[in-house]
Amino acid sequence: MLLEEKLAVQKDDAMGFSLKNKKGDWASTTSWLKRIRTLRNARNVLEKYGREGVAALAAATPIDSGETASSWDYEIVQNANTTELIFTNNNVTKTGVPIAILLQYGHGNGKGGYVQGRDYINPAIQPIFDEIADKAWKEVVESE
Repeated sequence: MLLEEKLAVQKDDAMGFSLKNKKGDWASTTSWLKRIRTLRNARNVLEKYGREGVAALAAATPIDSGETASSWDYEIVQNANTTELIFTNNNVTKTGVPIAILLQYGHGNGKGGYVQGRDYINPAIQPIFDEIADKAWKEVVESE
C-alpha cells in the first residue's frame, strides 16, 4: 500500500505522538500488522510455554513434601489488547500465604527464627521468558 504522504511519528507531550507529513511506503508495517492480527496459533504457542514453565518451576522448587512443586499451574488471559501467560501455585498455608513465595523470599519459623529464602523461581522461568521473547522478535523480523 503506497501512501501519498508518509506520516513520521514524533513524541508529543500533549497527545503522546504527533504525525508529520513525509513521502513513503507502509507495506512492511501493514504486512506485519496483518500477521499479528491473523496469528491464530498464539494461544497454542503460549500453551507450550506454559507447560514448559510449569515443568521448570516444579523441577526447581525445593522439595520437602513435594506438594508445592506439584502445585504449579498456568493460565492464559486474553483481552482486546494483551495476552498474558500467568504462572500460579495453589499450595498455601492455613492463613492463605503462598508457600512458593515463602520459599522464594524467606519467612519466620514461628520460634523467633528466620528461614532464608532461596531464589529458585527466577532462574527456572527466565529461560522460558527468553525463548518467548526470541520467538516474538523473530516473528517481527521475518515479517519485514
